[in-house]
Amino acid sequence: MANKAIWGLSLALILSVILSSCQSSSSGLDAALQSISLEDFSHNVQILSSDEFEGRAPATPGEEKTVTFLRQEFENLGLKPGNGDTFFQEVPMLKMKVDPSAKLRIFKGNSTLEFNYGDDFMAWTLRGVDKVGFTQAEMIFVGYGIIAPEYNWNDYQGLNVKDKIVVILINDPGFETKNPDLFKGKAMTYYGRWTYKFEEAARQGAAGALIIHETAPAAYPWGVVRNSWGGTNYTLETEDNNMSRCAIEGWLTLEAAQKILAAAGLDYQELKKKATKRGFKGFPLNLKASLNLKNNVSRVVSKNVVALYEGGERADEVIIFTSHWDHFGIDPTIKGDNIFNGALDNATGTAGLIELARAFTQLKPKPKRSFLFLAVTGEEQGLLGSQYYATHPVFPLEKTVAVINMDALNIWGPMKDITVIGYGLSELDKYVEEEAAKEKRQVNPDPTPERGSYFRSDHFSFAKQGVPALYLSPGVDHVVHGRKWTLAQRDKYLAENYHKPSDEFDPNWDLSGAIQDLRLIFKIAYRLSQEETFPNWNEGTEFKSLRDKMMGITK
Repeated sequence: MANKAIWGLSLALILSVILSSCQSSSSGLDAALQSISLEDFSHNVQILSSDEFEGRAPATPGEEKTVTFLRQEFENLGLKPGNGDTFFQEVPMLKMKVDPSAKLRIFKGNSTLEFNYGDDFMAWTLRGVDKVGFTQAEMIFVGYGIIAPEYNWNDYQGLNVKDKIVVILINDPGFETKNPDLFKGKAMTYYGRWTYKFEEAARQGAAGALIIHETAPAAYPWGVVRNSWGGTNYTLETEDNNMSRCAIEGWLTLEAAQKILAAAGLDYQELKKKATKRGFKGFPLNLKASLNLKNNVSRVVSKNVVALYEGGERADEVIIFTSHWDHFGIDPTIKGDNIFNGALDNATGTAGLIELARAFTQLKPKPKRSFLFLAVTGEEQGLLGSQYYATHPVFPLEKTVAVINMDALNIWGPMKDITVIGYGLSELDKYVEEEAAKEKRQVNPDPTPERGSYFRSDHFSFAKQGVPALYLSPGVDHVVHGRKWTLAQRDKYLAENYHKPSDEFDPNWDLSGAIQDLRLIFKIAYRLSQEETFPNWNEGTEFKSLRDKMMGITK
């Protein structure tokens, strides 16, 4: 009887300890979640997007104010320097500004067409030189400018474009035809992105590459092109001074392109239809082009902000939160308001990093894995800061559990759903599904995949290296106004404020939706921090072989 009594007492004590531990853990999680503060979040969005921060352009006084503010915030929360003894990772860049007086001239026999910088075309160089250009260079139409063996597609087949100017359609054939069997139908592939098109043109030896702009397939109006490339441009510095790039990269307005093609005796719409057919072959336009740029170039160093919250028993394994702190700075050529404050894009995501950092410091005991809070530079210039980190990682990529990216958080209020950009690509989706289900929220794919959002934010830099990366975007089914209303708000922002000085903090924003999403992100990341497994890409995903090799996985 005594032994049974002792055993019963011991069992009761064990159960009591377990129950107490569970209650304590639950209480700690609740406290951490509640520490994600609407008031603090709103305050920091306002600070980061204020005129005082001068539009947060890399290598400007606005950068220094931004990265100093972030370092102080992370330091005040008790985070450690994430790069040895410093909170910064230096990112070497070339900084360039093209003289806007440049003219594009197109020659057909004795006739000449002349086009103006900004109104008709945008052009720049990523080469680190003061002057660059071409004179009377032959022009070649290359359709969508795609070489994709997996889709049995080669627009450059049989063409020699070395030292010539290639003219390229935006997006890919699937978007134009909406044929689900052609590329990925209306969903943009990486082949549809302007970044790929310029890269491929350079690989083919072209002297210049000009993409024809259309608002729908580009996913933004001409004003975004002009604002994005009309000011100071940046690129990562390379050993060859970026001489492997095309001498000139740029865009043509649709109107300018139609005039150029008409001079070649071609109708734009008919030509575009032909270019969507498998087996299409590019051809010379029998036109010549001249364009010379004066380029004010300098070498600068920008900074990624790297803050570490060190975990417990598996502290060498890290979960990375990313958000870009940069925007477009100040454009002195604009009359009136010329500061690109970047409130939604991306003061919201950067302020979100601070809230998540605060929440994780509230946990006791601390999570088993570490968290790296990575605020990157140069996203607006082509994901430069995240690309630099992903190729020069502070923590080994094979010890990087996952990347969770935040770019433009929810300003429209609580949603019944959450969007995963790139839904279906990785095992991270199940974490979103299970945690969202607890909140009775639906998980949906990108409602506008034709805009190519998966290739346009910092998670993609890590995906290209093989690290599973999650990019959550605001849902679209508003708890009060529904789906149609939310999609209309998104389209309105894109048309009126995206990459414009008008992207400013609005006190009428309902940031409770951002807090809702940040708490969901916290719960997903916490689960990852307590596990021993490393999520992978799903079978058939182009990044899986990279991750398998990195992790020593063999079939």
